[in-house]
Amino acid sequence: MAVKKAGKRTGSKKKLVIVESPTKVESIKKYLGSGYDIEATMGHVRDLPKSSIGVEIDNDFEPKYITIRGKGDLIAKLKKKTKNASRVYLATDPDREGEAISWHLSNVLGIDPKSDCRITFNEVTKDVVKEAVKEARPIDMNLVDAQQARRVLDRIVGYQISPLLWKKVKKGLSAGRVQSVVMRLIVDREREIEAFNPEEYWSIDLKLTNEKGRLPFKARFYGSAEGKKLPLSDEAETMKIVETLKAADYTVKNLTKKETKRKSAPPFTTSTLQQEASRKLNFTSRRTMIAAQQLYEMGYISYMRTDSLRVSEVAQKEAREYISQAYGQQFVPKTPKQYRAKKSAQDAHEAIRPTVVVNTPEKLKEKLKPDLFKLYRLIWLRFMASQMTDAIMDMVSADILADKYMVRASGSEIKFAGFMTLYVEGKDEAEEKTAKLPKLEEGQKLLLSSIDPQQHFTQPPPRYTEASLVKAMEEDGIGRPSTYAPTIATISARGYVARDGKSIYPTELGFIVTDLMKENFRDIVDVEFTAHMEDEIEEVADGDVEWKEVIRSFYGPFKKALDEAEEKIGNIEIKDEVSDVVCDKCGRLMVYKQGRFGKFLACPGFPECRNTKAIVKKIGAKCPKCGADVIERKSKKGVIFYTCENSPECDFISWNEPTDEKCPKCGSVLMKTRPFRGRGPLIYKCFNEDCDYERRPEKKK
Repeated sequence: MAVKKAGKRTGSKKKLVIVESPTKVESIKKYLGSGYDIEATMGHVRDLPKSSIGVEIDNDFEPKYITIRGKGDLIAKLKKKTKNASRVYLATDPDREGEAISWHLSNVLGIDPKSDCRITFNEVTKDVVKEAVKEARPIDMNLVDAQQARRVLDRIVGYQISPLLWKKVKKGLSAGRVQSVVMRLIVDREREIEAFNPEEYWSIDLKLTNEKGRLPFKARFYGSAEGKKLPLSDEAETMKIVETLKAADYTVKNLTKKETKRKSAPPFTTSTLQQEASRKLNFTSRRTMIAAQQLYEMGYISYMRTDSLRVSEVAQKEAREYISQAYGQQFVPKTPKQYRAKKSAQDAHEAIRPTVVVNTPEKLKEKLKPDLFKLYRLIWLRFMASQMTDAIMDMVSADILADKYMVRASGSEIKFAGFMTLYVEGKDEAEEKTAKLPKLEEGQKLLLSSIDPQQHFTQPPPRYTEASLVKAMEEDGIGRPSTYAPTIATISARGYVARDGKSIYPTELGFIVTDLMKENFRDIVDVEFTAHMEDEIEEVADGDVEWKEVIRSFYGPFKKALDEAEEKIGNIEIKDEVSDVVCDKCGRLMVYKQGRFGKFLACPGFPECRNTKAIVKKIGAKCPKCGADVIERKSKKGVIFYTCENSPECDFISWNEPTDEKCPKCGSVLMKTRPFRGRGPLIYKCFNEDCDYERRPEKKK
């Protein structure tokens, strides 16, 4: 096909703008006016084939791109529109993937990639879109090549190791350049937990008051009167100290008062958005990115795949003006806040922020679906807080003498809330809260109100959650912002990991595959090697290295390891755990299988018998309709609901949990309910709709 320049043509022909998502089409059409025709590709139009590796290894790793199935009609339509357009702008997403899609489009549509055909915008707003058209540029082949390098590397690893796993372990398994090293993180953490030996230690908490027995506050045993910290390792030693403390006189030895600043968290990057949405909204990484993509396409937030902390001067100015009007000038820093990203961050985009500051969450609530509203509110609050003054805290620490020992009390209070008026960043581990101390003076006598010695044991490192796993991937340089969510989704779909609440842990299959990879493909599951490969891809994007050179240097050692593994690995049999549930179709004992949504029961006679069953979890309550046992189930979205074991004969189904208590008024079953979409206080309510009995649970004494 003859390549043509994307230059101007005469006549009244329209200019054609090609975007990725159809959601953007109407907005951009409105911004650019009637002289423009806007079309959407709905993602890639060309890719490597699924049926084969799609890389000609013997031809210097040349990729073999094909038209994606189902895109033929779209391409024909775009070709026709390109032919009739006065100019064509390729406006796919502003990242490497988007750059690659534009390059593929230029090839398919016969557009010269060196012409000014490429436009990008970080947000879908009128001014930004119109400015982007003025700043059209050639396609950046360094970014395209970086994407090709990643795609080819992933293909070589996935399509050459996965068949080995099928042959040696079982069908349907996969290995990936990023997913395999992520699995190693999870498996290594689980083994660390299993090998952990808890150690005993003790603490002594005290409640002290002033001389009149008023204004109680908490203190904790610290050590000797001279200020040397004394660890408490056993009960006998602790109880001796407790007896001394019970009989001691308490005197404030010294007070330390200081004013500290608490700095606001920076605006979101892809990684921190996924982490915080997991902590505060209980969103999976995938759910977060789906909602963020929609918010971006609707024009409400800036581009959501970024590791930059940069904020435009215009956005900062808008934020400062809004903060001054809404909260007061004292909440506006003297100079705009600047945040520094890590060295490897790409600065092509800004941090994730609302495109229009005055679009408060309350203004958009009626326009947005629940997930979009929750995520937009999180982004808006985080961004606005990042542009506000630091909080000022008054910190007080008191060293209190008690015979030959010292106990310590500390407290804090907010002197000036600053950004904390709006938002405080979540943490993976619970923070110990400190209350305000009463007014104390050096030399003041105190009274012991109570003393509480407690035994503790050191805890193993926690399992990864999605939030902490994304954080680890970012810190270790594993993958890119665009790969965090798909990687976690893949290892879940393959049955390599399972979940316990928010925690992620490896299944038996996950252990087997990861151990096999560690033994035979050390580089693939090595964190430092994977991070080094990411650095090399960055060098391709910067134009410092030719992309095929990266592939060549990788492939030699990889092919050697692959050939050795083929000879070395024997067949690995994974035995299924047998249950006591009899298959009601063929009489065999069913076995436990791991699926995408957790464990389930399957007949071992597959493929002759394809019977499967959900694992029944009885809750110890009786069905309010027929008296049979109630069982707990999960919806496809992971939400718990309750049905009768006699279903479908009995039609009982409820989001509320039945209890084993009877209603004192009518004798029906009491249900645990939470009004206000499950967020309100717990109420026990009668199942009988004609009965109005309800009560709150008794408070624990």
